[in-house]
Amino acid sequence: MPRVWDVPVRDSTRVRDARVAAESAAALAGLDERRTAAAALVATELATNLLKHAEGGQVLIDIVAPPAPREGGAESRVVQIAAIDHGPGIVDMPAALRDGFSTTGSLGAGLGTCQRLADDFALHSTPGRGTVAVARVGTTPRGGGGPDGRTGADSVPGGRGPAHGTAVPGAPAWSEGGALAGGWWPGGAARTGHAPVGAVACGALTGHAAAPGGAPGLPGQAAGVPPHSGGLGKEPGPQPDSGVPDGEVRGPGAPRPDGRPGPSGDRSVPVAGVRAGGVNIPYGGAEYSGDAWAWVRSGDRLTLMLADGLGHGPEAARASSAAVTALHRWAHLTPAESLRRLHDALKGTRGAAVAMAQLDVRAGRLRFAGIGNVGARLRADGTWRPLLSRPGIVGVHRPATLREEEADWAADRLLVLHTDGLPSRWTPPSDAGLSTADPAVTAAVAIRDASSPARPVRDDTAVAVLTPTPPERP
Repeated sequence: MPRVWDVPVRDSTRVRDARVAAESAAALAGLDERRTAAAALVATELATNLLKHAEGGQVLIDIVAPPAPREGGAESRVVQIAAIDHGPGIVDMPAALRDGFSTTGSLGAGLGTCQRLADDFALHSTPGRGTVAVARVGTTPRGGGGPDGRTGADSVPGGRGPAHGTAVPGAPAWSEGGALAGGWWPGGAARTGHAPVGAVACGALTGHAAAPGGAPGLPGQAAGVPPHSGGLGKEPGPQPDSGVPDGEVRGPGAPRPDGRPGPSGDRSVPVAGVRAGGVNIPYGGAEYSGDAWAWVRSGDRLTLMLADGLGHGPEAARASSAAVTALHRWAHLTPAESLRRLHDALKGTRGAAVAMAQLDVRAGRLRFAGIGNVGARLRADGTWRPLLSRPGIVGVHRPATLREEEADWAADRLLVLHTDGLPSRWTPPSDAGLSTADPAVTAAVAIRDASSPARPVRDDTAVAVLTPTPPERP
């Protein structure tokens, strides 16, 4: 089930709690002693910064898969550490990342340390509204040891000044020696060459230490998680020839590795790649969240799912975890077909609201279907529009018909799925810098802007984001 550590940092004693939570997550993810120490140090630095510069904030620690799966890495699970605050923000982002820069008389190595140690580090700040930092630490360090405390040539400065916020992604998780999603499947052990129906595991992972009693088809204890997953091989069964190496996802018009033009689409702006990420907050600091998100790949199809188990607590978590487990068996199906099968898979649980978005990267088309009150917003040409779900509860009451919405997908698109933990009048973030930001950063900014220290989230809250890979990325 989705084990999430939610650490409110209001005084110095909670810095230690953030470090201990990172160590616990690292143990659950199978990190070795060195990478566990890296995760603990990153959590400590981010929590300390919350106290020094924002008078407190929130540290969220989760176990997820990297935002862009790619063949050749050794990682399949990473510890994601997100720090969210409503403080004054950072005016000069590049300066804040340089070693020796400090506004409080300290050594000024905190953010630079995080950037060096993490496999993936991204920072977004809006003066007057607050800052979001997201770091991911996996089983092996990024090749080359990191960007030496600088933003790096592959960093993308976002926004157009303080009014729009600023995003400074760090080295991407899929850069040299980078991360790999796959190899371990919810409800199963280490992959031995046969993934369920050709699915490539992505997104947040279930199978964390279960509450007493467990659930059918779900691992019951952390010991079932292998320390290493191995590489991602070819998917079993016939797969469409996408013209790209296994694990690398490209859209219409993207060049092939040999330099020849890729398959052309009729979309005006081709997509070079796609990333997904999310943030999950359990209600009231509970051990388990009733919300869960995941994404899977089968051939040219990438499916992002967000599930909200009815209510909250362990029983809600079992329902949403069962949805994630089932998703990996049906990665090749359309959203409507998957929802029909999920309805049967979730019988016997509390049921869940579920939204599914599937991107055909070759055709540049997005398909969406949902049941229940999981929201979806798509930004296209600078305008947000909702994608509508049907009333019902998957596993309890399914509508007689399921309608899929379709939309073009291009380099300026951004998809946000969210559970009802966000306020009913929530509006998507407008910061220009988020168009190139890490998707988990976008998710965290959405939660930050929809809440406040005096008005925290009102239920389990999860936000999952699908975004094209910026063209500057590998």
